[in-house]
Amino acid sequence: MKKLYLMIIGLTLISVINAQTLDEIVKKYSAATKLDKVMSLKTIKITGSMTMMGAEMPLTMWMKNPNKLRTVSSFQGQEMIQTFDGVKGYMVNPMTGSTVPKEMNSEEVKEMLRANMFQNTLANYLKNGQLTLVGNENIDNKPAIRLKATIEGGNIIDFFIDKSSYLLVKIASKISQGGMVIDMETFPSDYKEVSGLIVPMKTTTKAQGMQLVMNFTKVEVDTPMDDSLFGINMN
Repeated sequence: MKKLYLMIIGLTLISVINAQTLDEIVKKYSAATKLDKVMSLKTIKITGSMTMMGAEMPLTMWMKNPNKLRTVSSFQGQEMIQTFDGVKGYMVNPMTGSTVPKEMNSEEVKEMLRANMFQNTLANYLKNGQLTLVGNENIDNKPAIRLKATIEGGNIIDFFIDKSSYLLVKIASKISQGGMVIDMETFPSDYKEVSGLIVPMKTTTKAQGMQLVMNFTKVEVDTPMDDSLFGINMN
């Protein structure tokens, strides 16, 4: 449950195809989502909620450029906290019966950091030679470009980019955890421009018969954040 939660969070916050190169597609995607604006920011704070199995959980995320991240979600009066200070990650997970901070392993940290908006994943995958152009596919009866990223451990993530808007409309991933392959589908939607950013205000993720919906209600940029916020002090 904990690992699936991490993958889902991590995985919450992306013409004719033969006439375009992979580099051109990623550049158009970056322009459509205004990622240049994102990378010029110092911090991003997101307030919202998650709904899973009929339960709604308040959610707050703090991100500090380039890779510091903290998320806090509340469930039945208890807080699940994940934080990464740029070197190490820690978690408090009351769902396991513990309120003591536990150091996260490398896989848990990687899954958590996939939610970091300062990590331009498509550009990074392209730079690292992990991204390939697959072809065309319709998503909700609209043409999309399908890209495939082969990441650490041989895990595969497919990105579907709408041909008209160049916004990300679907992510399909196969993640291996504990000898089990988990299939997940994520659908970003309700894109809005907030403080110069193009943000999917709603994201629906489906995995193993479960569905998680994330709704953002507020996005703040360049809010002062002390580095101590991302440390082992979980208060």
